[in-house]
Amino acid sequence: MGNFGSSSSTVLLNTHKPYIDQSEFINAKNFLPDIAIIMLGTNDARTDHFKSIENFIPDYMKLVNEIQEIKSNPKIFLVKPPPIFDNIFELKNVNLLEEIIPSIEQIANEEKLLIIDVYAQLENHPEYFQDGVHPNSEGATIIANEVYDAIFLSTEIS
Repeated sequence: MGNFGSSSSTVLLNTHKPYIDQSEFINAKNFLPDIAIIMLGTNDARTDHFKSIENFIPDYMKLVNEIQEIKSNPKIFLVKPPPIFDNIFELKNVNLLEEIIPSIEQIANEEKLLIIDVYAQLENHPEYFQDGVHPNSEGATIIANEVYDAIFLSTEIS
């Protein structure tokens, strides 16, 4: 098991920190995972990044395609990002709801990938976010449990 997260990363390629260009993404691919969990999109909801949201689906597909090409052929899960509450980072929940989450759902449907919905589990719990964006330990536990349950359920079905 590995954690290849990269703080402040985006799906969108025309930002200051696209995930696909980060060393963590290269390390994730070299790890040859059996399972890949993609939880991105929150930073794409930032006001300045959102101006190029029309690139979200093709940029996300590029990321998914690179993961699909990994020799280990990992099972891929796409995560609906957690909600965004009042914050100082110019991140907007409306951007998640109106564009990012529907785009993730569209990609999952087209590529026949599984979705993990952490948004629904946390949407009524601003108290689980220390700054409106980053989950505290209770929020992180809910996210971890949703991911675990999704993986466990998918292996039961397989």
